[in-house]
Amino acid sequence: MILTDNPRGNYQFLSGIAPYSSGVVALPGYEFIHVTLRQPPPYRQGFETIAQYLAAQGRPRQALGAIELRSPTPFSFDGFAEFNQGYQEILAEWDLLVDGQNPVARTNVAPELNPPVEPVLHAFAYTAPVSNPITVLTFVVAGAGDLSNGLLSPEAIVRHGDTSPAGLQEKAACVMAAMQARLAGLQALWADVTTIDIYTVQPLQTLLADSILALIGEAAGRGVHWFYSRPPIIGLEFEMDVRGVRQEIWL
Repeated sequence: MILTDNPRGNYQFLSGIAPYSSGVVALPGYEFIHVTLRQPPPYRQGFETIAQYLAAQGRPRQALGAIELRSPTPFSFDGFAEFNQGYQEILAEWDLLVDGQNPVARTNVAPELNPPVEPVLHAFAYTAPVSNPITVLTFVVAGAGDLSNGLLSPEAIVRHGDTSPAGLQEKAACVMAAMQARLAGLQALWADVTTIDIYTVQPLQTLLADSILALIGEAAGRGVHWFYSRPPIIGLEFEMDVRGVRQEIWL
């Protein structure tokens, strides 16, 4: 993964795939602020909500660094590709691409209970200047599911169809390795993480102590957020994202 400057957005991003980057970190003099919507709108309308919010904060659209979506159900691989095409067109219309690369990190999961009737905007993160220099990194790591090497293909699913304790441990290990690699790429540590989100409908208790908390040091003391949700593609069972921010806003 390559860390690339996005000077218009005042952050750097880790290379990913066309639909999303692997993560973002604010440049010196700026910080990422995370915003969660109390009433998530349809995601296309949600981009208008973001535009209005950024304008009110005196920030350009290019300050948008991360998106979190919620979908009605997991997609097929082909359906996910079709959805991504429409999503990427919005980013292009917003003039967010950096030399043809997508800088915006993303998480997209499907709640198992009370899902939305269409994809909705759950949250976003943007950069803002800080009045006093801060010494902590602020960043967002994109969601990663149990796909080896992040490849979007059925063959890449770790232990496909295996939800045994051993199968889930291997899936969690794959995702934790992705989180570790992305943190390292952003030059961040687990100690810098303020929020850990886990998305699965499988039993989490058997994984939590040994497969997750034991590996993250002092960040374990901040707990985890368990979303009873499925990753965005049929066949995936376990997903995570993490972030380190100073400000969490509910809009």
